[in-house]
Amino acid sequence: MSTTPGANQQQVNATLKDESIMGVVERLTYYSQESGYTVARLQRPGAKELTTITGSFADIQPGQTLQLTGFWREHPQYGLQFQVVNYKETKPATLTGIEKYLGSGLIKGVGPVTAKRIVAHFGIETLDIIENQIERLSEVNGIAKKRIAMIQKAWNEQKAIKEVMVFLQSHGVSTTYAVKIYKQYGDKSIDTVTHNPYQLATDIYGIGFLTADKIARNLGVPADSEF
Repeated sequence: MSTTPGANQQQVNATLKDESIMGVVERLTYYSQESGYTVARLQRPGAKELTTITGSFADIQPGQTLQLTGFWREHPQYGLQFQVVNYKETKPATLTGIEKYLGSGLIKGVGPVTAKRIVAHFGIETLDIIENQIERLSEVNGIAKKRIAMIQKAWNEQKAIKEVMVFLQSHGVSTTYAVKIYKQYGDKSIDTVTHNPYQLATDIYGIGFLTADKIARNLGVPADSEF
């Protein structure tokens, strides 16, 4: 008895198991600013070839070290890919990784040349210095106070994105929906979702009442809420 391609695909999807991989984003093949949908190439430790990853990301840049959860799938045209379900960013562990991360364009005010100088001066403590003693960047030749202020602003924006994603994912919101929520509300995402998660069903395409209600339950919103 024959089965349709759709049925075969459902059987394949049913047997897929989540795995975790980690690596450094080497380059972006495709990124949608509107939806967050991304196709990127990942350098995994010990792997000779780059891994293709696909999924929704609030913000992604070459040089980022990511811990990814998802599953492998065979694309008929592009071959083996890792479909990302959830992700979190981790700090790069090597000097090369830190330099690449800072010089990737993720932090406005820091290009590859400046990143090289910063890492040469602070070494493995570079990211901790930027996080806790950013004024010390003035020790690096060519970095004035005006640029330090720019770097601090960009750094804080990246932190805000991470905080929003961690908060949403910890309350059962999928990465895809978390990206949509962040794209809609930005830094006000946590306040909006906490105050009235049902607003999501009105504002965000793809999130209906049932999804908003599930998020509300995970946040502890009572069933008799006025919203």
